[in-house]
Amino acid sequence: MSDVAFRLKSLHVYPVKSCAGVSVDEALLIETGLEFDRAWMVVDPDGVFVTQRELPRMALVRPTLRWQDVVLRAPGMLALHLALDTVEQPLRVRVWDDEVPAFDMGPLAAQWFSDFLGRPLRLVRFDPSHKRLSSKRWTGAVDAENAFSDGYPLLVASTGSLDELNRRLAAAGQAPVTLARFRPNLVLEGLDAHAEDTLDELRFETPDGPVRLKLVKPCPRCPMPDIDPETAEVGHAVGDVLAGYRADARVDGALTFGMNAVLLEGVERALRPGLAGEASYRFDCALSRRAAGAAAAG
Repeated sequence: MSDVAFRLKSLHVYPVKSCAGVSVDEALLIETGLEFDRAWMVVDPDGVFVTQRELPRMALVRPTLRWQDVVLRAPGMLALHLALDTVEQPLRVRVWDDEVPAFDMGPLAAQWFSDFLGRPLRLVRFDPSHKRLSSKRWTGAVDAENAFSDGYPLLVASTGSLDELNRRLAAAGQAPVTLARFRPNLVLEGLDAHAEDTLDELRFETPDGPVRLKLVKPCPRCPMPDIDPETAEVGHAVGDVLAGYRADARVDGALTFGMNAVLLEGVERALRPGLAGEASYRFDCALSRRAAGAAAAG
């Protein structure tokens, strides 16, 4: 039995970790989330990942997914073409606390990123034979695999949550923002603001069969939402407003927006914008709602 209905408004893939995303009309679910999501990553000469946190101009690297390659474009740069079926020598890289196997993408890609971002860098691709798992503290019995995502295969946010943020930004005299700042994979519509915080399992019926996702952890926010994805300019308005209402005790008071999710069912099935979905509340939230309803009835 479902508690709430919604619709899948849009799907987003981020081929190169911390670079711009791509809105897609269809996305295949694989073990690590959406196909090609965070499949590539930029690393320093020691193999340690870099992100917009230290290099905001990464936001200006814009990918296009094509049948046989990914094309990367950036201001003042010739396009860089990455073949989907080609890698070079293997190496070890670090993403957060995980050291994982990967493949170097060669000197041309390394020079392209080094020239645009102004320091020595290389581009690597995740080794799909490796299983990098999310924290069992949050996923429980589920072995949730990741490529180069921060720690979970999928991120879910809603238009209702963005509307509430923009309402508060307007009240503070600030300009509205888009969900591009929060880098979700799935955007849901038809939910109240931050209703995703209270949901347990999302279900979609696709032509290929059911897809089931479990929302497992609120997504703590670093300074990246204050980086304008169109200009790479760094501000503070988003963080300031979130600080007024989004501290989450579940993650030690961190400011959160959106929910990390894992795949329960649906590998090799495709999601498409417009799909109707339904969800159940988390057990603790369902109890709270029933108690509130009983109190109101009394």
